[in-house]
Amino acid sequence: MGSDKPQNRLQVRIGGEAGQGLETVGQMLAKALTRSGYGVLTTQSAMSRIRGGHNYFSVYFGTEQPLAPGGQVDLLAAFTQETVEIHQDRVGERGLVLLGEDMDTQGMERSLQIPFSQLVEEKIVYNVLALGVLADLLKLDTEVIDSVVRDTLGSRHEELLENNLQALQKGREWLQSQSPDFQSLGTSEQKDRLTVSGSQAVALGALAAGVNFCSFYPMSPATSIAINLVGHAESAGVVVEQAEDEIAAVNMAIGATFCGAKSLVPTSGGGFALMGEGVSLAGMTETPLLIVLAQRPGPATGLPTRTEQGDLELALHSGHGEFPRAIIAPGNHEECFSLSGQALRLAERYQSPVILLVDQYLVDSIRSVPRFDIEALQDPVQPGSTEQGQEGYERFALTEDGISPRLIPGAGQDLVVADSDEHTPEGHITEDRRVRTQMVEKRLKKMEGLRSEVIAPSYQGPDEPDLLLVSWGSSQGVVQETAGMLHSESRQVATLHFSQVWPLVPEQFLECLQRAGSVISVESNATGQFAGLLRRETGFEISQQVLRYDGHPLTTDFILKKLEDSGLA
Repeated sequence: MGSDKPQNRLQVRIGGEAGQGLETVGQMLAKALTRSGYGVLTTQSAMSRIRGGHNYFSVYFGTEQPLAPGGQVDLLAAFTQETVEIHQDRVGERGLVLLGEDMDTQGMERSLQIPFSQLVEEKIVYNVLALGVLADLLKLDTEVIDSVVRDTLGSRHEELLENNLQALQKGREWLQSQSPDFQSLGTSEQKDRLTVSGSQAVALGALAAGVNFCSFYPMSPATSIAINLVGHAESAGVVVEQAEDEIAAVNMAIGATFCGAKSLVPTSGGGFALMGEGVSLAGMTETPLLIVLAQRPGPATGLPTRTEQGDLELALHSGHGEFPRAIIAPGNHEECFSLSGQALRLAERYQSPVILLVDQYLVDSIRSVPRFDIEALQDPVQPGSTEQGQEGYERFALTEDGISPRLIPGAGQDLVVADSDEHTPEGHITEDRRVRTQMVEKRLKKMEGLRSEVIAPSYQGPDEPDLLLVSWGSSQGVVQETAGMLHSESRQVATLHFSQVWPLVPEQFLECLQRAGSVISVESNATGQFAGLLRRETGFEISQQVLRYDGHPLTTDFILKKLEDSGLA
């Protein structure tokens, strides 16, 4: 049986093969639950294949917003026998298994067989029929679930839409004739919320900040970010270009930005590895470059449809030579929106590469969120006007803060010269030792500005905790929920979360580390990359770590078990 969870939450898991429409049904259920006022968080597990294999989509929801993936399953909708065999042990004592009429129910005390073939003629609508059963079990309003199906399937194919609506109704009617023993949740009032995936949030945040060019080469899980931008290309005036490879993609973005565009390049670990020379080129030419690095397990192809936080070191050290950069790692969907805009702003202001570090779990999961506050976003720095005809304009002028005036070539009377070799302030190639030293120091001066704008880590809990859990990026929610479960009158537990991982400003957090009784780093990688970075930058060693690297997202169950095994739970 699964572990305990809050009484005001339920988890629905839909399992089967790729090609059976699991994700479509899961997304429609998530939207319907959000419109019904519940807080929603989805996760999915997909094998790296077009059809077949075992996949599942989980919808975890409650009267309060879940911050981390759920453990115990309350409703298991199984489209294959393999789904039952894999997930049956996760179903709670009062949980229910829904499965086809021709599937084996041996050993299941609480199950309900749906006669799909008797209720509808076409297999293609089996998934929507199951959605109707789920919707009625969860006591969702008929108008809400119907509107979600209409919004999802649209009106371009009236016959297809009508067939699905009939299947939805058949599922509801059949369930009402069964009277199953299942306890749904009470009503919730979290209205006027959106359901967005992390990739949608990144794309929307970038658009709100002014991104108007995207170049990419398809690579899971980053491709979804580009696809979301394609969906808004016409209405938002965005050019999205699929390049022939990742090297072309990054260089295309540098060229577009050089000519005045605000560019974004989404990629994953293997693609980012190929972009290293381009990252270095942006550093030398002082061209703003925003790369969204969506992490997945490596090395090489690794697990292309799973999650990991294994590319921090890659992001930190990519590109040869020394030049400034910033690395931002959103912790949730709201930060995916707001920090993608912040990343673009930093890239434009400091004319340097900025990396937005996300992962498969974060970009593919769906969450209910309040409507985004577009007004809170700051406008990126704009390139200067070239209409004044400045005599002796220097693209790489030596300045006190290292930031040189950036003009757009061909847009005015000034000649803009740039070079990938070391260059003079005017942009001409040089091997003069004095100028080389000046230019290196000029570029590195921008790190001072980047440090002044670092997003401070968030601290939650008592000032002198017995246990401090340190997290970064997508592990934010699960660590906060774990801390809440561990905290008691006799045990003081706090969290320290980093949504920006480079540069680090020890004055913002070192005292928090030093005041805690025990400090544990929680990461989704095998070597504790962030704990190692903290040690390098501060001298503070986090000797105890909870690390997950099997390709699945961190859960409270996993963290608690690791802490228990080490005697810290």
